[in-house]
Amino acid sequence: MFAWRHPRLGLLSPDKFIPIAESSGLIDALGIFILEEACRIGRTKLPDKTIAVNVSPRQLRNPGFADSVLSVLKRNGFAPSCLELELTETALVDSPQQAKETLARLRGYGIRVALDDFGTGYSSLSHLIHFGIDRIKIDRSFVRLLDTQSNGAAVAAAVTSLARNLGIETTAEGVETQGQRDFLVAIGCNDLQGYLFSRPVPAKHLALISFTPQSDRPAYES
Repeated sequence: MFAWRHPRLGLLSPDKFIPIAESSGLIDALGIFILEEACRIGRTKLPDKTIAVNVSPRQLRNPGFADSVLSVLKRNGFAPSCLELELTETALVDSPQQAKETLARLRGYGIRVALDDFGTGYSSLSHLIHFGIDRIKIDRSFVRLLDTQSNGAAVAAAVTSLARNLGIETTAEGVETQGQRDFLVAIGCNDLQGYLFSRPVPAKHLALISFTPQSDRPAYES
């Protein structure tokens, strides 16, 4: 997660400034800057680890998006197989044909595609197949329910089972307790992400984090 340290307002999370960048037309330039930084950090701090970068629906609607991504990877000497682009289903619905063509081209180079916040939006099963999704991210709102309500466990188990049968990997977001971790590992969730493993840290501290098979996706601040 990239945060913006504003000189007057302090540390701003993406939900504060991304909508402004989208409405002002700056999201394409900002998105490329973030991808450049992610590649630089990945190459120097996390060699051979997968770096996940969020993509705005507006970026995906840009016909030149795929070219821009591939240019950034080439310029930084970053392997496409180590990049995962995270997008929401809104990005797929807004301009489906453009999204399909763009994602197919990027996946052809080995870039992976993850569907973020799965279970909170359209959650159309056809999207998983039609757009060639490589990973589903189980929304934190369901993970939070694991300790208190059976419904949360049922949803997490159903999504994980569905993904496994389709050959799609899963990541559970917002894991904060050992109980949540144990349940998600037991049902076969591929990766876990959350405060139980690490809070957001500056990029310079990433090399100090120890990784396990269930916690290879720490958040970080730029």
